[in-house]
Amino acid sequence: MKTKKLLVGLLLSFLIISCSKEDNNSSLNSEDAKINTTIDAITDDISQIVDDQFTAQSNSSGRTLTLPESILPSCATVTIVVANNIWTRTITFASGCTLPNGSVVSGTIIVSGSTNFNQPTQTISYSFVDFYHNNILVQGNKTIVRSLQSTATLAVVHPVANMNIDLTLTYPNGNVYSRVGTRVRELIQGFATPMIWLDNIFSVTGNWTTTFPNGMQTATITTPLIIKMSCPHIVSGVMTIVRNNNTGTIDYGDGTCDNLATLTIAGVATVITLGGN
Repeated sequence: MKTKKLLVGLLLSFLIISCSKEDNNSSLNSEDAKINTTIDAITDDISQIVDDQFTAQSNSSGRTLTLPESILPSCATVTIVVANNIWTRTITFASGCTLPNGSVVSGTIIVSGSTNFNQPTQTISYSFVDFYHNNILVQGNKTIVRSLQSTATLAVVHPVANMNIDLTLTYPNGNVYSRVGTRVRELIQGFATPMIWLDNIFSVTGNWTTTFPNGMQTATITTPLIIKMSCPHIVSGVMTIVRNNNTGTIDYGDGTCDNLATLTIAGVATVITLGGN
């Protein structure tokens, strides 16, 4: 009888633990939302760096050129190789190198593309070598397709970058996150002054799936995210996140430059701080 009771007790304990794990996997919480926004920031910084290097190369037509307002800080070194109609720019960031938005990076990003800048569409490849963003190891290699076109967002012809995302990120605590999807980044203001970065304003749309150590989460930008180069954080827009049929939203605000966003889950709103790991 005691043995039977012991087995029943163990079975109940197992069921309770299993249900608890399922609840954790199915729940949306502020910590996961913060991780989601951190990965968004990393993705956007990468997109900016790649676009900066494309602009530098197209303006220099294969010659070394220092732009007056490049996004790259002085602690970044760029090596340029042009061969077989392909340009390659290797950006090496010194340890503790700080980007204009305050993100600290180190390691190498390799960016390359065709030397034929008269093509209406440009495919730019990028990859990483020991690249860290705020102590997070970033790995992967993908492409950005850049074009000049009119869109539903802006009728005037403007630069549009379609980013193919396939990244793996390893946090200092060993947690590994992977993200696949697409991100469309449109330069909606500032394209008339290509030598000035600070007046640029971007509209971002897209959707992706992020694999967490304890489950998967999908995200869709339902109201375009607005990014101003004069501000280190997203200033407006709404993203919908879904995990096992549980839905939440992240609202980045009304255009004010701050580090706050509102996470809403099951009708309960919580203010979260952007920029942390």
